Amino acid sequence: MTYPSKAELLLALPAEWPVDLLPTIQAQVAASGRKIVVLDDDPTGTQTVYDIAVLTEWSVERLQAELGNAAPAFYILTNSRSMALPAAQACNAEIGRNLQMASQACGRDFVVVSRSDSTLRGHYPGETDALAAALEADVDATLLIPFFLEGGRYTIGDVHYVAEGDQLVPAAETPFARDAAFGYQNSNLRAWVQEKTAGRTAAETVAAITLDDIRRGGPAAVAQKLENLTHGAVCIVNAAAMRDIQVFVMGLLAAEAQGKKFLYRTAASFVQVRAGLAARPLLTQAALDLPTNGGGLVVVGSYVPKTTSQVHELLALPDLLCIEVNVEKLLADDEQGAEIQAAVQAANAGLQQDQDVVIYTSRDLVAGYDAERSLTIGRRVSDSLVEIVRAISTRPRYLLAKGGITSSDVATKGLDVRRALVLGQILPGVPVWRTGDESRHPGLAYIVFPGNVGDSSALVQVVTALGRIRE
Repeated sequence: MTYPSKAELLLALPAEWPVDLLPTIQAQVAASGRKIVVLDDDPTGTQTVYDIAVLTEWSVERLQAELGNAAPAFYILTNSRSMALPAAQACNAEIGRNLQMASQACGRDFVVVSRSDSTLRGHYPGETDALAAALEADVDATLLIPFFLEGGRYTIGDVHYVAEGDQLVPAAETPFARDAAFGYQNSNLRAWVQEKTAGRTAAETVAAITLDDIRRGGPAAVAQKLENLTHGAVCIVNAAAMRDIQVFVMGLLAAEAQGKKFLYRTAASFVQVRAGLAARPLLTQAALDLPTNGGGLVVVGSYVPKTTSQVHELLALPDLLCIEVNVEKLLADDEQGAEIQAAVQAANAGLQQDQDVVIYTSRDLVAGYDAERSLTIGRRVSDSLVEIVRAISTRPRYLLAKGGITSSDVATKGLDVRRALVLGQILPGVPVWRTGDESRHPGLAYIVFPGNVGDSSALVQVVTALGRIRE
């Protein structure tokens, strides 16, 4: 099938807004004093920020402390994409209530970003519904912004695209749309909203900020459209460049200054601009201050085709210890323990010899008969990987976890991370955290590698770049 050329489609759009608005956004964000709280349904949403904290627990006391510091934003890792809908809603509702109490206690206002997948997977509208109810706010609209530049996700003419090489593929025609738990049939976001809300929100009632609004009308036109939204409307935002997000955020800040209240359901690029963060160069090995000795540990749970192609290229590298974990055995009660123990013993031996170790699940997808069963299978596999990580006694030079659920569970259950600091990105869309003092390996460089980011050589690039420098 022939898809639109990315270059041709982008070239046909109106010219981008000519003014860099980031300095003005930074000033307005600072002047407002309003904290940006990002509820991340897996840890990959930190892929555009730096010098920002990530929390994996959300007591009122912890939230109050984080609301009170000077940073413009912080993340709360919910990992709700791995949950069934009722659990995801309960999680969001609890966080919303705790945020309200923390805000009242410290006197700091906040706005909430429900950060989810740029390829449209996740619990929508369940999570935003639960948040709106818990926050007890009369939300004028939920804003849907899945644009993610680093991952090649563009929304043009209300259609959401995924870049594959030099083509833009409508999202519903990609493997992501066939996700066992979060599949969908529509690439047009208006129709997608109708599909996901089971008709509660009809496509024709969904508002849109168009690229004409953004590129020809500018912030004033965006603000005017946002100010007209009321009574819990849904509004999609088209974007094909970071400058488009700047223009949108300027209009958004103007509308909020007039008293409008919004919930944001977005991918990662929006957060960077809404927090007023400028772009920063990619991290190097020197910047990460890695130990001179030891082996790196790579743990791969993601099964999407992009990950599988990356794993195949990684396994071809010399001098790696590659350990395949058989998923069928993990799902069998009488074989799970032995499969876990074999992986632990092999990994410990390799790391003790300063060898880079790759632990990866077998590549044949095992899916359930429905979405809930598929999530249950994914949970069993992820729990098994966590057991492996916890049982490995040798501290690695760094730890890379591939896949959203995998990286969340490895952080919270495998490493006992409660608060980490996002250092930046090692590849576009691939964040690196520094684990906190409370974790099993304090100060560890933890690389959160999304399943759906990077070309086939991306894993090879990271492992090669972080290899020990031998004198």
